[in-house]
Amino acid sequence: MMLPEVLQFMAPSDWAALGLLVLCWLGVTQAIEHPPAARPSTSALMSEYRGAWMLHFLHRDPRIFDSQIVGILRQGATFFASASMISIGGGLALIGNADQLRGVAQDLTLPADPTIVWEMKIALMLVFAVNAFLKFVWSHRLFGYCAVLMAAVPNDPEDPVALVRARQAGEINSAAARSYNRGLRSVYFGIASAAWLIGPVALCLATLLTLAVILRREFFAVSRNVLLSARPVDTEK
Repeated sequence: MMLPEVLQFMAPSDWAALGLLVLCWLGVTQAIEHPPAARPSTSALMSEYRGAWMLHFLHRDPRIFDSQIVGILRQGATFFASASMISIGGGLALIGNADQLRGVAQDLTLPADPTIVWEMKIALMLVFAVNAFLKFVWSHRLFGYCAVLMAAVPNDPEDPVALVRARQAGEINSAAARSYNRGLRSVYFGIASAAWLIGPVALCLATLLTLAVILRREFFAVSRNVLLSARPVDTEK
């Protein structure tokens, strides 16, 4: 079946719900990563703390504590990357049994769309799972880069390259966290996209609920207020 023939099975409401999902997914990323200066997001505040961490690391002796933290961060990325791989495998298995899924929908009195439509809905979840996997893998690798840069920081804080390398480690650390957070948002919206199996209205509601949860955690959570109460000040410029 050609793509134009497949797309004709999509109702206008499906296109609207799909557009809302993509718009919210991309829009919330921009809002979080480029927030107004007067209202920084939790992720932006954490990026400042990561930079401050590397400056304190410069003067800490021994530095085993810092390497342990980076190891824990890498473990988190590894866990979610593995979970994403499992999700991808499950999604591929579902596509191979889309007819059975369509039968379950009929038993639940859900719309009996053609099998190809069910496959497209599952494929949407797969897209989010694949994107999450790639983001978590890249985050894991960046945390590894950060560990190497930290190891390259001279033991003498007065060494001319010490501060430069510490700042580089902080920037790589923030980049790793940014990729990790993007992966998490893909997981959130990937879960929301499963509501499309019920219908476009369910997808819209799930998308808006996911958006509200993410925005609350980034801009209105208690943890953000705690971070904001004592923002780190970079005194070594």
